[in-house]
Amino acid sequence: MTAPIIVQKSPYPVEVEEGKTYFWCACGKSNNQPFCDGSHKDTGIAPVKYTAEASKRVFFCGCKHSSKQPLCDGAHSKL
Repeated sequence: MTAPIIVQKSPYPVEVEEGKTYFWCACGKSNNQPFCDGSHKDTGIAPVKYTAEASKRVFFCGCKHSSKQPLCDGAHSKL
C-alpha cells in the first residue's frame, strides 16, 4: 500500500484528555476511525502517536493527507 485510504473529507472532532496518548490511523483501514485498530499490518503505513497537551477538542484528520498529521490542516478541501 503506497497511499492511505481517504476515509472522509472532513475532520473527526474528538475531546482529548491532557496527558493521554492516542494513536491516529494513518492508513485509513481502521474500523475505529480516527484511531488505529491494528489494520495497518502489512500496509507499510504506521499509526501516528499523539499525546494531548491539554484537555480540549481537537480535530483529527479524516482524509489522511494532512501535512500536520494527525491533526487536520484543511487538506481535504483540495481532494
